Amino acid sequence: MFKPQNWLDRAFEIGIIGKGFNGVAELIGGTLLLFLTPDKIHHLVAAVTLGELSEDPHDFIATHLLHTATGLTGNGLLFGAIYLLAHGLVKIVLVTALLLNKLWAYPWMIIVLILFIGYQLYRIALHPTVGIVALTIFDLVIVVLTSREYRQQRRARDHAAVRAPGDTPSAASSRGPQ
Repeated sequence: MFKPQNWLDRAFEIGIIGKGFNGVAELIGGTLLLFLTPDKIHHLVAAVTLGELSEDPHDFIATHLLHTATGLTGNGLLFGAIYLLAHGLVKIVLVTALLLNKLWAYPWMIIVLILFIGYQLYRIALHPTVGIVALTIFDLVIVVLTSREYRQQRRARDHAAVRAPGDTPSAASSRGPQ
């Protein structure tokens, strides 16, 4: 299990756990898109945003959610569902592996996030929003922290492999030169 040793490790852990929660939300969202009709989705979003829009008719998040729900149709809905399900599942698998300290998961998380960042940059070029820019910056930070953690984990495993099996630092030093 991953155990943070300093504040950068803690930032990595928090960021990865955040990615995991995001993956769960994406799985839920993708499942809803698969099983709900566009009309039901619109009614659900309208009900969820009603309170906020009654207080502030120009609320940024509520108006964008409602606008997005209104635009969901056939192929776009299916693409959104498949995208969210795949995105969420990949995140959950990789986050779980990272938290279990599986070395193979570090480069895969970096590759996957770089691919997501590439797509997000494409979206920013077409239609920049604060949310997508913030997500891209967050993903870049996670890539840097994951790269750092991967280097540390590899160094620690390489160092442990150099010692003979069963050797502990005190046992090796008590034997003296051989």
